[in-house]
Amino acid sequence: MTTRWAPGHRVLRRAPERHHELGNHAVWYVVAGVAATGLQAVLFLFLQPVLGSQVANLVALAITTVGNTEFHRRVTFAGRESNAGKRHFQDLMTFAFYAVYGSTVLASLDAVITEPTALEQTGALLAASVVGGTARFAVLRWWVFTRRSA
Repeated sequence: MTTRWAPGHRVLRRAPERHHELGNHAVWYVVAGVAATGLQAVLFLFLQPVLGSQVANLVALAITTVGNTEFHRRVTFAGRESNAGKRHFQDLMTFAFYAVYGSTVLASLDAVITEPTALEQTGALLAASVVGGTARFAVLRWWVFTRRSA
C-alpha cells in the first residue's frame, strides 16, 4: 500500500499506484493513437491518388509510427526507463506489423470490393488500426516501457 496526501490533508491509503498509472497510460495512449491515426488517414487520402493505396499506406505509416512512438516515450510512458535499442527495435517491429497488416487489409478489401474508394480503404485501415493499437499498447506498456523492480 502507498500513503498519499489527499486534498484537505487527509491521509488516503490506496492499493499500489499501478492501477492509476495504467489509467493514465491508457488515456495518453488513446489521445496519441487518435491523433496519429487521424494524421495517417489524412496522409493516406492525400497520397493515395498519386502513389496508389499500398505505397500511400506505407508512407503514411512510416511517418506516423516514428512520431507516435516518440510521443509515447516522452509523454505516455514518461518517467519509465527504456532501452534505446529496444525502442528502435519496437519502432521497426511496429512498422513491419502495420505494414503487413495494412497491406493485408487493403488486399482483402480489393478481393471483396472490385474497386474500393479511397474513403472505403481509409475506413478499413482505421478499423484495423483499433485492433492493432490495442496489441501495441500491451507491447509498449509491458515490454518496451517496463517497470523496473527495485
